[in-house]
Amino acid sequence: MGYTLEELIEKQRAVDEAHGHVEELRERFGPPSAESFTPAQAVAQETAWRAWRDLARDMQNAVAQYAKDTGRPRPDVEYDMRRGLGPAPDTQR
Repeated sequence: MGYTLEELIEKQRAVDEAHGHVEELRERFGPPSAESFTPAQAVAQETAWRAWRDLARDMQNAVAQYAKDTGRPRPDVEYDMRRGLGPAPDTQR
């Protein structure tokens, strides 16, 4: 399946959003190794991690396929994606 650069950028946005959700849960519940998780918290954290992991894997595969289909080096494709995403959000607090 062929992808466009715009589709790759949208996939990366979905990955970033899923990662944000994982980080939000970590702030609320504590690190994944915390033994004080309720069963619901453990399920929420595991579900968020799996979603992030699966989206990231799919995005990486799509980038590799796009690079192959277009005959461009993967770092160039990733650079174009970063440019299309705009500036990175401020992560300093």
